[in-house]
Amino acid sequence: MQKDIGRLLAGRHHDPFEVLGCHRQGNRWIIRALLPAASAAEVVIDGENRPMERVPDTALFTCDAGSAEPQYQLRWRAGQGEWRQSPDPYRFGPTVGDLDLHLFGQGKHQHVYRIMGAHCCEHEGVEGVRFATWAPNARRVSVVGDFNRWHGLSHTMRSRGPSGVWELFVPGLKADEKYKFEVCDARGNLRLKSDPYGNRFEMRPATAAVVCAPTQFPWTDQAWLAQRASWDWQHAPISIYEFHPGSWRRDEAGNFLNFRDMAMQLAEYILPLGFTHVELLPVTEHPLDDSWGYQTTGYFAPSQRFGSPDDFRYFVNLMHERGIGVILDWVPAHFPRDDHALAQF
Repeated sequence: MQKDIGRLLAGRHHDPFEVLGCHRQGNRWIIRALLPAASAAEVVIDGENRPMERVPDTALFTCDAGSAEPQYQLRWRAGQGEWRQSPDPYRFGPTVGDLDLHLFGQGKHQHVYRIMGAHCCEHEGVEGVRFATWAPNARRVSVVGDFNRWHGLSHTMRSRGPSGVWELFVPGLKADEKYKFEVCDARGNLRLKSDPYGNRFEMRPATAAVVCAPTQFPWTDQAWLAQRASWDWQHAPISIYEFHPGSWRRDEAGNFLNFRDMAMQLAEYILPLGFTHVELLPVTEHPLDDSWGYQTTGYFAPSQRFGSPDDFRYFVNLMHERGIGVILDWVPAHFPRDDHALAQF
């Protein structure tokens, strides 16, 4: 165990669940928590606050919880600030199922975006956010953000073995939190990476992903979808208007149009011309305004420079309401060499 603790404190342990959380030791249950920002910590069991002991000169805290396996929460003081309380992330089971791992490993998972990235959810009866990413050559992967002061030892993720998938459920976390993944690569170098499966990102030049709440967007395109289901696409004529959202039009101040304004202006422009579809050059997140969007950093997020994910849903919905199909250029084979992006993930 001492060797495992040493690796954990050095940021080199691939499976923190072997050390952290609640473990049976003889006839006792021992709780361990790694809390780099804490000046003091407690375990809350049945409403009773029990102090945790700090392992000297480390951020590791321990508590003997007794002979019965406890239901507990962690309580800690950040520096000299307020006390915080939360369920222990290391008492929860995995969030990614074996079938998902199997299909992902075979390259046959049809909905991997629902598994990877960050998703608000209820797990084992607790609300929070589940994170998952793929880094097969990493020694360690952690999720970092404002919620843990961007400290890589606070939320080290669980390795799912040869799948290369890393995952962690963070209880109590909510939408709109910024996050990245801290990756310790095979050579021991630390890299701070954006989430390639993120659904939303900060406005450039910032590069963190942002946790998205489940959308409540009011879709009204049911008539168009029903018509599409019976459309003879192999024989019906189509006419596609291809455009680049960043350069098609700007507002009076020369700024990018929001997806909502873009939708109104585009529909008014192309409908009299007889186009049946619009094709957008890449709208996924990318770092450089001057590019056409092919240097992708967020493959499942519309670029924040044009608005929010719901703004993009509005664009698609309005096009469908006007009888116009939407085609997207999606470029998984391209990524920039920026250190925060997919290169050397």
